[in-house]
Amino acid sequence: MRAILEAAERVLSRNPAAGMEQIAEAAGVARTTVHRRFASRDALVDAMAAWATRRFAEAVESAYTTTAPALVTLHQVTASVLRVKIDWGYAMSRTASDPEVARVHAEVRERCDKLFRRARDAGLISADADLDWARRVYYALIHETATGPDQDHDADALATRLVDTLLHGFGD
Repeated sequence: MRAILEAAERVLSRNPAAGMEQIAEAAGVARTTVHRRFASRDALVDAMAAWATRRFAEAVESAYTTTAPALVTLHQVTASVLRVKIDWGYAMSRTASDPEVARVHAEVRERCDKLFRRARDAGLISADADLDWARRVYYALIHETATGPDQDHDADALATRLVDTLLHGFGD
């Protein structure tokens, strides 16, 4: 199943209109194998979104720590998330009807809010900053970084640039 999902990500990233036959060929399996696993193309895309969302949550969970300084944690989480968003860009851009996907995203948002409160408490973010707005800007920066022309660069270097932009903007 993983081979099919990974092949679907590659194929659909290049050609969002690709069919199940092209995905099966890229996965090295018969079209009937793909249809046995997934009743429709929509079901396959939903499975991709659920798979990518689990990878996304695992990336956040594995990088998030309360023992390291907030800046270190922010960088680690950002780099981990970028790796998933770059590798699973097509799937991560889809909304799945699965309530589990919504639950996972809500948990990640809660974790992000906690991290931003830690960053504020550490003086990295202004005490009077709107943390909801900061999180939304952070998400936008992640999206632009993951889908932009530099996505083939090292995730750690991209995370450094993203976090620096978030915390310092473009001023002196």
